Amino acid sequence: MPAVEAVDLRRSFRTHSGAIRRTRKDVEAVKGVTFSIEPGELFGLLGPNGAGKTTTIKMLITLLLPTSGTARVLGHDVVDDVREVRRRIGYVFGGDRGLYERLSALDNLRYFSELYGVAPREQKQRIGELLELVGLTGREKERVEGYSRGMRQRLHIARGLLHDPDVIFLDEPSIGIDPVGARELRATIGALTAQGKTVLLTTHYMFEADELCDRIAVIRSGEIVAEGTPQQLKQGVAGGRVLEVETYGVSDDAVTAIGGLAGVRSVGVEERGQLQVLLVQCDAAAEITQSVLARLGDVRVGRVATREPTLEDAYVELVSGS
Repeated sequence: MPAVEAVDLRRSFRTHSGAIRRTRKDVEAVKGVTFSIEPGELFGLLGPNGAGKTTTIKMLITLLLPTSGTARVLGHDVVDDVREVRRRIGYVFGGDRGLYERLSALDNLRYFSELYGVAPREQKQRIGELLELVGLTGREKERVEGYSRGMRQRLHIARGLLHDPDVIFLDEPSIGIDPVGARELRATIGALTAQGKTVLLTTHYMFEADELCDRIAVIRSGEIVAEGTPQQLKQGVAGGRVLEVETYGVSDDAVTAIGGLAGVRSVGVEERGQLQVLLVQCDAAAEITQSVLARLGDVRVGRVATREPTLEDAYVELVSGS
């Protein structure tokens, strides 16, 4: 039995627009999402902002009712068995909300233990185990207001595990965390599956998904457009190469022109400090370097290099609709 299963899951919202003449509009945020997660698996749900990731998670954790379709967590329907689902899941979101800053980490965990119904005789041992898991042992008596963002996120994870849930939903837990804190957080997340937990993770950091996830589903405009292991997704563009060109002010017209070249699959531009980096995904057999440089015109060019595709390249190709 899958730990999490969604079948043709849909969610629509009704919005209003116009200041004088109000008009109603139905927006379908999730359009028939189907996937399953096996017990003990770390499953990634990736997609751009507004793609439907958080809406999907909120339906799975019973905070939103599906418009249609079904979803089950450990065999319990998210609509009919709300109480049972909530007893078996933990939810951790990115950001600074959800903790009491003037309390210590220990007092926060004691308070939430009471809310989650952890038996008083089990609280001390459980809190001690979680502080060790998230690497906060020795810092638990400090006020949360003095914690770094990475420490707060690790405390969020401890809070979400207090009632020992079987399934953990992590919604962009590493957002805004410095590299050292993010590395520590990834180690914490990796330790969850080692304990037999099932994890659904959303993130915008492709290297994080590549490192952590057993399988990944990519969602675009409310629909799953690809699913597989990180290696399988990379193989989707493995028949090609990526040309990287450092530039200083490439125009939209030039990007459009490069996108029309034979053998080009997709074109994107990244900002890296004062530099722009033109990323051109192309077929392996295509010789496009001279054609790309010609279409840049008088734009000053720095380093030019080719490399093998990464998970980020596969993701960009999938969400851009190429």
